[in-house]
Amino acid sequence: VKRVFVNDVDRYSSKHIAKFLSACEAEVASEDEAAEDTFFSPRHRPVFQVVGTVSSKDENIRFLHEQYNSPTRDELFRCLLECDVVVYNISEGLTQQLADEATWALKALHDEMGKFNSRKIFILVSSVVPRAMTKLNKPDEEPEDVVSEQEFTRREPHSKFRNHKNLEKLVLTLTKKKKTKLRGYIIAAGLQYGMGENLFHYFFKISWLMQVPQVPVFGVGTNYIPMIHVYDLGQVIQKIIELRRGPTFICAVDDSKSTLEEIIKAISDVLGPGDLHTSTMEDAIRKGGFTPEEVDQLSIDLRLQTSVMNDFLDLNWRCETGMVDNIEDIIQEYKDTRQLLPVKICLLGPAAVGKTTVAAKLCKKYKIHHISDKEVIQEKTRDMSGAGSDSGGYEEAAAAQDKDLEEIQGQLTEHQISVILKEKLNSKPCRNHGFVLDGLLETYEQAKMIFSDEEPEREDSGLTFEIPSYNKLTAPEYVFVLDASDDFLKRRVEGLPEIGRGERRYSWDEFESRLVRYRELSKAEETLQDFFDHREIHLEHIEVSTDDLEYTGVMRKITELVGAPKNYGLSPVEQEEENRRREDERRQKQAAEAAERKQRKEALLAEMAAQYKDWQENLFEVKRQECELLEAQANPLRNYLMKFVMPSVVEATTDCLKIKPDDPVDFLAEHLLRKNNQE
Repeated sequence: VKRVFVNDVDRYSSKHIAKFLSACEAEVASEDEAAEDTFFSPRHRPVFQVVGTVSSKDENIRFLHEQYNSPTRDELFRCLLECDVVVYNISEGLTQQLADEATWALKALHDEMGKFNSRKIFILVSSVVPRAMTKLNKPDEEPEDVVSEQEFTRREPHSKFRNHKNLEKLVLTLTKKKKTKLRGYIIAAGLQYGMGENLFHYFFKISWLMQVPQVPVFGVGTNYIPMIHVYDLGQVIQKIIELRRGPTFICAVDDSKSTLEEIIKAISDVLGPGDLHTSTMEDAIRKGGFTPEEVDQLSIDLRLQTSVMNDFLDLNWRCETGMVDNIEDIIQEYKDTRQLLPVKICLLGPAAVGKTTVAAKLCKKYKIHHISDKEVIQEKTRDMSGAGSDSGGYEEAAAAQDKDLEEIQGQLTEHQISVILKEKLNSKPCRNHGFVLDGLLETYEQAKMIFSDEEPEREDSGLTFEIPSYNKLTAPEYVFVLDASDDFLKRRVEGLPEIGRGERRYSWDEFESRLVRYRELSKAEETLQDFFDHREIHLEHIEVSTDDLEYTGVMRKITELVGAPKNYGLSPVEQEEENRRREDERRQKQAAEAAERKQRKEALLAEMAAQYKDWQENLFEVKRQECELLEAQANPLRNYLMKFVMPSVVEATTDCLKIKPDDPVDFLAEHLLRKNNQE
């Protein structure tokens, strides 16, 4: 098992190269089996042990054997010495920093070459851009002929890529000796695509979103873009490691000769609106978010014919003929890698149970499309009226725009309605984003017409049970049945005002007829729910028993089963609105909490004041009672003193005041003693 180092594995190109190499596997096989492709068979042992650097400490890349988070040069050098192969990818950035780091790594390894136990390989993954920019056609000139690989390699890189030119020369100079223990290779890669996209991501995203009627082509669009699938580039590196022979300079591009306009047109046709409009390269920077370096890459004009890969590398191509010829597979890779998967929901249930309200909330949360009979038929009628279509079966409906929707719908057969609905479900917005079917289906036959698989039925495979075929692209993945008792629904409709009832088409007579029809169809031999059950699209029943206008419980159950949204998230404008909404909620919450704290404080103070008042009143009462008790206890003593003591004391005091003796106390004592003896 060879230990392979790849730099900057958290970037698009290096990430997928490292992922491809880590998935390569080998087997001990016979000569007949050796010719077969066995890379991804789980029974084979891995060929490479991939390690790499990442810039973020929070990044955890599972397919790496070891990862180094922003290592110092000493740490990085020790890592390089432990590896058999060093892959330095500068094809994405083409920056001074990347070139300097790769130059340092090559020189450091070359200086330690004498201590190597075995030969090491240094692979520089560069780009065709520096050489492609040395000869750009003027707009009024004819495109140059196909350039051979030999002629292309003799070109000097553009002067703005002087550092890359010096790095390439250094790789060839330091590793060209026959007995060297450091073998060097240079891969000039075309613009890379696939696995979620990088440079071309803007065109995929704007097409997938379907928010503009035309996809922009920046520049003239007639320039030829040399390209290669990022996994095919990974396979070129794999073959170089395994073969250890052949030329040291390899141009890695596929066999496509597609212009920028052809590439964008293919993306728009399959994924987006299908139409294009020409825009300037300045708009690419201002509106598209491209950097000047990326604009340079989109501006190159080169038809390159490679020979080395075909002569020396036996590739098992993923996209040999290029993006345009394999656009369906590339778009599926894009969706799978970025998890841009459609959320397809069907809501069933009786009238007035709340399907439309729940559908609107689901559409807002998951950014998917609300499909109801009213909207679909109105849209079809509007489109046909605008296009002046005379398609058979619909002209009467198209001419009845001034009539009510019910009258228009009454002119369409069930088959015609199913055709309209199938067209809607097969539209690009629904296939890209998903949809919510709002009570459109009632019977087994309706579902069969709408979701039937157009492929011919296969012969009996001998199995005792086989799931009936259906169109998985348009059929819902989640089916929720909202149900409620008849009494609850009747009370709800009775509580609606006449205006609101009319808006929802819930006149009492119509509501009762729709409710009876729903209950009868639920008891049919083959019900709508049976259609989904037979195809293992399991139904989830949700009981509606409260008049919660927000349907909080229903939404919670549905979102728990469906999961998180599978899209790009909020746009900048929507994000700003969401931030503003959250800020308003935060302020309202803070104001409510402050008001609640103030109310609690005021209530506490009022309670304390009332308690203090009660305490004072109780204290006053206690003191009064104490005074009364003391007074009651003092009355006998007072009476005793007034009767037996005070008369003698008053008399003695009066005589003392008359005589005014020198010692009044002694006088009082003698007077009282004398009075006592007389008595």
